[in-house]
Amino acid sequence: MNRILFAIDALSTWVGKAFAWSIVVLTLAIVWEVFSRYVLKTPTDWAFDVSYMLYGTLFMMAGAYTLSRNGHVRGDFLYRQWSPRTQAGLDLVLYVLFFFPGILALIYAGFGFAKMSWMFNEHSSNSPNGPPLYHFKTLIPITGVLMLLQGLAEAARCVICLRTGQWPQRLHDVEELEKVILEQKAHERGEVA
Repeated sequence: MNRILFAIDALSTWVGKAFAWSIVVLTLAIVWEVFSRYVLKTPTDWAFDVSYMLYGTLFMMAGAYTLSRNGHVRGDFLYRQWSPRTQAGLDLVLYVLFFFPGILALIYAGFGFAKMSWMFNEHSSNSPNGPPLYHFKTLIPITGVLMLLQGLAEAARCVICLRTGQWPQRLHDVEELEKVILEQKAHERGEVA
């Protein structure tokens, strides 16, 4: 089972890291716009559209990666005090009641938005040259599918934790600074071998 969970995590990681490069493109586009506007006195007609599409792309495509790293916002000050079984039980209930219905709605509505955008050859009306929007809107259902897949992996982790009393292993490529500091302090006090 862990191989399947790690494979889903690896897919989410690959997608998240691949689309993280959009922040570099976004930064370059904004820098060029500022330089062009204030130094060359010739503002671009594409910077606004490019900036919201790149930021939206980054935001959407990083969702499954963040979920795979257990990085979404929660009330940690309460949550971390509970036993792993209590955490897993609550997480599972919340996945079933809220996450899966919301993600399925996102996929369904996103598919409709993307389909209509392709059918009408939709372009932005925010700038004179109106770049196409259908590629951007296609990311909505793709994001939903990736989030659904990662959500299934997280629900499986909850079931495993409910059975064993311990959270199963995750792939790790980053750690929260707070966790690193707490582990260092515990190690200095001799609490961790």
